[in-house]
Amino acid sequence: MIVFDLQCRDGGETFEAWFRSSADFEEQCANALVQCPVCSSTNVGKAPMAPRVPRKGGNPLARLAAMQSEMLKDSRWVGDKFVETARAMHSGELKSEQVHGNATIEQARSLAEEGVPVAPLPLPVVPPTQVN
Repeated sequence: MIVFDLQCRDGGETFEAWFRSSADFEEQCANALVQCPVCSSTNVGKAPMAPRVPRKGGNPLARLAAMQSEMLKDSRWVGDKFVETARAMHSGELKSEQVHGNATIEQARSLAEEGVPVAPLPLPVVPPTQVN
């Protein structure tokens, strides 16, 4: 089934109608079977219409936030101590675990150059002490 916005060429009214196909619409128009619901005129044609594209997957930002939340569920917030904590875990001074916190671009580059595995998060993280 397909829906078209139609317009009465006599009165100017715009209305919707459903058809099996575009060819079915053409055939019904040729046989004067399509009428304006206001004035019953059969002098109708397709009106300009925007495509109806369904949204797939909902809000991409919400999906990204949900993925990040899932990634961080077993991670511990270390805040501004992220750089020193990551270095200490990498060197074996601290037990290795998944942590997240704050680091500048320069600090993150320095960690990566030292071989410390780090990755930026796509969205900002609200520290646990600031969550409502």
